[in-house]
Amino acid sequence: MSTDTADWPTARLCSFIAELDFEQIPPRVVHFAKGLMIDWLGSALAGKGAHQVEIIDGFARAMGPADGPSTVIPTRRRTSPYFAAMVNAAASHIVEQDDVHNGSVFHPAAVIFPAVLAVAEAEGKTGRDVLTACIAGYEVGIRVGEFLGRSHYEIFHTTGTAGAVAAAAAVGRLIGLDAAGLNHALGSAGTQAAGLWEFLRDAADSKQLHTARAAANGLFSAYLARDGFKGAAQILEGKKGMASGMSSDADPARLTDGLGSRWATEETSFKWHAACRHTHPAADALQLLMRREGLGPDDIADVVTHVHQGAIDVLGAVVIPQTVHQAKFSMGTVLGLIAVHGVADLDAFEHQALADTRVARFRAKVRMEFDAEIDRLYPKQWVGKVSVMTIDGRRLDTRVDEPKGDPGNTLAKQELEAKAIRLAEFRGGATADEMRACIARIWRLGQPGSTAHIFAES
Repeated sequence: MSTDTADWPTARLCSFIAELDFEQIPPRVVHFAKGLMIDWLGSALAGKGAHQVEIIDGFARAMGPADGPSTVIPTRRRTSPYFAAMVNAAASHIVEQDDVHNGSVFHPAAVIFPAVLAVAEAEGKTGRDVLTACIAGYEVGIRVGEFLGRSHYEIFHTTGTAGAVAAAAAVGRLIGLDAAGLNHALGSAGTQAAGLWEFLRDAADSKQLHTARAAANGLFSAYLARDGFKGAAQILEGKKGMASGMSSDADPARLTDGLGSRWATEETSFKWHAACRHTHPAADALQLLMRREGLGPDDIADVVTHVHQGAIDVLGAVVIPQTVHQAKFSMGTVLGLIAVHGVADLDAFEHQALADTRVARFRAKVRMEFDAEIDRLYPKQWVGKVSVMTIDGRRLDTRVDEPKGDPGNTLAKQELEAKAIRLAEFRGGATADEMRACIARIWRLGQPGSTAHIFAES
């Protein structure tokens, strides 16, 4: 590795963030980022009332100020940027509808938007400032996730680890850190990065803790750097950095892949089904097959989902789900909802995932099998391949190369907005009219006079 510190991958990332200008970002990427924000806002509102969010918000009420410049989105109460970011990030990841980037297996929105908007409200930033910072966070976080590689994801929840670095990059850009300051911010964020998959085995609440801490720690790190707090210069690729302790296949070249020419932000996928993304390709494939063949759930004797190893690692821990959230990590439950009810949306999970005996019967018919081709394509491409044996002895196969919501099969503007409104209404986080007003404000971000206040113009 070069001894010139400017050539270090982390330093090059930080220079890119510091020099990023709104006018340099292609308009299509800016437009896509607005869509990602609309999608995220729906998810954050859908987290209202969830017990994980209530507990974290209770901590924020006890430890943080009772008033402040930043909005706690599910309740609209005000507090400091730090605690608003923490609660909003927890809320964003509850219903499993927030976005995902395939190649990094990272959920950027849940950690980036909460941190940036909380700070932007406090510091009076413009819509352009917000969009630039969020895109910077996406570009950095996605590359960090790709850099950490598949081995990292076997043990670590990338949204908790890469997410802390992404939030630090985004907030650091928003508050005007130079390249050296950003390097310090990333160093402090990286040393706090955490998030382990063990919670899946017993339906623990850690997944929301991961996003809450990633957003809060990223924000914390950026503010520390602004005041002169030093972080490790090579926290990502250094001999005792993140990759050394968290990965066996890290590739530093991925940290700077196509900076300024490849816009990873627009590679991000929207989640259509309200479940773990690893279930989506198979859900789409089964839905396609049943429609094509005119099958009902009772016509099917056996279902094999051909999957990559990552799906087995994440979903294999859930055999018989005990909670709604755990059901979202059960391949059999997700496919049971698709087969019996035709959808795996929020209402289906809330009312049928655990209570419907037909879903349970179908779940018992489903098994996952490792597929070498699909594993080779993953994580850049998430392929759905399903084999069905019918009651009358026929074997039927189908394949989906781009699940609904992927960049090549993305949501239309009307679908995106309708999804966000459904999410907002799910637990009364916002009315349809309130959400339409927020959506209109987000589409106007970047225009003269636009601000970070998405619930009000002032």
